[in-house]
Amino acid sequence: MKLGILSVSPNCYSTRRLREAAVQRGHDVKVLNTLKFAIDLEQGNPDLYFRQKQLSSYDAVLPRIGASITYFGTAVVRQFEQMDVFCANPSAGIVTSRDKLRSLQILSRHHIGIPQTTFVKDKKDVIPAIERVGGAPVVIKLLEGTQGIGVLLAETINAAEAIIEMLQSQKQNVLIQKFVAESRGRDIRAFVVGDRVVAAMRRVAQGQEFRSNVHRGGRTEQVELNAEYHETAVRAAQIMGLRVAGVDLLESNDGPQIMEVNSSPGLEGIEGCTQLDIAGSIVDYIGAQVNFPDLDLRQRLTVSSGYGVAELQIHQSSGYVGKTITESGLREKDINVLTLHRGTVVIPNPKASRVLEPEDRLLCFGKLELMRDLIPEKTKRKRRQKVKTLPELPAAEEVLKSTAELAKESSGPLEVIGDE
Repeated sequence: MKLGILSVSPNCYSTRRLREAAVQRGHDVKVLNTLKFAIDLEQGNPDLYFRQKQLSSYDAVLPRIGASITYFGTAVVRQFEQMDVFCANPSAGIVTSRDKLRSLQILSRHHIGIPQTTFVKDKKDVIPAIERVGGAPVVIKLLEGTQGIGVLLAETINAAEAIIEMLQSQKQNVLIQKFVAESRGRDIRAFVVGDRVVAAMRRVAQGQEFRSNVHRGGRTEQVELNAEYHETAVRAAQIMGLRVAGVDLLESNDGPQIMEVNSSPGLEGIEGCTQLDIAGSIVDYIGAQVNFPDLDLRQRLTVSSGYGVAELQIHQSSGYVGKTITESGLREKDINVLTLHRGTVVIPNPKASRVLEPEDRLLCFGKLELMRDLIPEKTKRKRRQKVKTLPELPAAEEVLKSTAELAKESSGPLEVIGDE
């Protein structure tokens, strides 16, 4: 296998380890400076030049794209994708993971645990937003921050309001996030390769510092993840579209909560902590998957006029509940079921005998006009009802008065009897 490692830092630990692991396994590997590429676009012939010379063919590339060169770096990765070269992490996954707000929006839709988060622009919305995430102390994050930079902890609502207003005056976008106190300055870095966690470590902040980043003095310890944490880390990476990822999780009372999914995770800290050959695991995975480059499924499938991809949801009242895919008549309507989502489980290429259940979601390819008839009208979301104080009405005043009189007469606890 001819492997290219896209990196502007050939001498950093992670790049050197990946190169060593590839050479050890007999692969032809080169470190390519991401900024030295030129992208050529021509009808039917996407091409790349490296240091003014046409790039020779590669079987696979492993992107190590820094945050400061995300735009150009992902453009290079995207060009490799158009040339049918296997990319360990696709360009879309890298872009999505770099945007903290976008990644949290996507994860929340897929029922992945995340800290309660809000994003506001108007000054009048700041205090209500802080109260919605549980009040002070509260975590304030810059959307463009990396490696713990731009992450602040405000101890009071007034301090939080002042910090947010100051950052917004500097044209900065900020997230307001619930402070998970029970994590006690600790988090877990799970290193995901493919569909498994190959290593995990716990990072613990030192002193008064609440950020547990290793380069900020945090200490590390190897940890074995239970099934819930393992599944959450793998699902988060897959939802982001990443095959190689560092998933940061908080240990909360409500289970694992995703802080961030990193598309270019460092190897030095976790290899030093766990003494595991993670670089070797990455190279082995790429070698096993090199013949399956990424396809833009929606782009490829919607080329045919009138055909497209849509997700159909089976509601409780649907006539499809209890029927098999064959009995549903979808195939007779020229609609093919690509995947079936049942809760957090994804069933690829489901059998015709699979029985449909309420709340199943079917990813289908077929005629859009026919699928449009199967999509029910959207129902309005129900707002969460708030418990209000008793209004100033005669009946309410009578209840309050009688309650007060009973309290005076009785020395024991007040027993409230409801209407039968």
